[in-house]
Amino acid sequence: MIEVQNIFQQFGSRYRQNHKLPLNQLKAMSSIEACRTSALGGHVDKCDECGHTRISYNSCRNRHCPKCQSLAREQWLENRKADLLSVAYFHVVFTLPSELSAIALRNQEVVYKILFRAVSETLLELALNPKYLGAQVGITALLHTWGQNLMFHPHIHCIVPSGGLSASGVRWINSKKKFFIPVRVLSKKFKGKFIAYLQNAYFSKELKFMGEIEELSKADVFLYVMEGLRQKDWVVYCKAPFKTAEYVLQYLGRYTHRVAISNNRIVSCENGFVTYKWRDYRDNKDKLMTVPSEEFIRRFLMHILPDKFVKIRHYGILGNRNRKTKLKDCKRLTNTKTTMSLERNKRLSVEELILKIWGKDISKCPCCEIGIMKRTASLRPTACSHPVKIKTS
Repeated sequence: MIEVQNIFQQFGSRYRQNHKLPLNQLKAMSSIEACRTSALGGHVDKCDECGHTRISYNSCRNRHCPKCQSLAREQWLENRKADLLSVAYFHVVFTLPSELSAIALRNQEVVYKILFRAVSETLLELALNPKYLGAQVGITALLHTWGQNLMFHPHIHCIVPSGGLSASGVRWINSKKKFFIPVRVLSKKFKGKFIAYLQNAYFSKELKFMGEIEELSKADVFLYVMEGLRQKDWVVYCKAPFKTAEYVLQYLGRYTHRVAISNNRIVSCENGFVTYKWRDYRDNKDKLMTVPSEEFIRRFLMHILPDKFVKIRHYGILGNRNRKTKLKDCKRLTNTKTTMSLERNKRLSVEELILKIWGKDISKCPCCEIGIMKRTASLRPTACSHPVKIKTS
């Protein structure tokens, strides 16, 4: 199977020679190329019964690596079980207009922070309004920056319980069966907040305008574009509510640790062209797209997040400061069984997690299926066959 790693190993060096890349993209490329190879070292396990030997190389654990997300996702979902309530949940998606893509791509950290702020404040403020719910809600927000075709498409997925805690904190207020805030109201408030915060960032000189958007550095041009965006309807979409908390977890698992493209979507890499599967939502059909390897790498790298940028955030009753207080009250008021909760500080080992999720005991010998694989040696990292020079402070 062709993987992102294979494409980077074959064409990454030439791409780096032809393009000046930021440090976060260089780090991601280097990690993905070296993942589960001798470049990162590893260890040797030997069966104490039949003597079977197994060599395992270390994972890069980079959050953009298609190979390293399964366990990270399962561990995250295990921890989230403690936050689930016995209520239905809504899935709401907020999308930036395509006119803002170029600005967002060149100012990722600033624009993504504004996006999270505008989305969270929109939901929290409207939910507090007695006209809609009159309660404090919880939000789990996840940033995605891609569409199925790998092009730049920033949007935030929000998972919201169908109700909230009253202002007095003594009762749970259930929402309507459909989402408690009209989509048009959400869209209008989200649009107003985002544009206002973006303009503040512009006049505070936090934004950079390079290349094809250099003209936007002129105030009259920038404000003209903002006025055009005010006249446009922004896309906010709400799906039907989930009926059970367990299904919420299954659904979240599809989104939380997803990378721009998974390895199983890559069909081939031949003669310098990469072909991958994508779904065209205009006619809801699966299709194939073929692009030059350089274009594939460019599209993938657009979605490498700034270092240490948090792409999954919690607000309202799910915020860190409220988990031990308001969330605890919500569990009591919604009759959420405490057996659904886990000890937050308990972290399963890799072996325990694999056994729990997939029912596979990796400590057992795959050869005789009797003995136990025990660590006998550690392998030091070797010289990477595809080195990437990275300056470190």
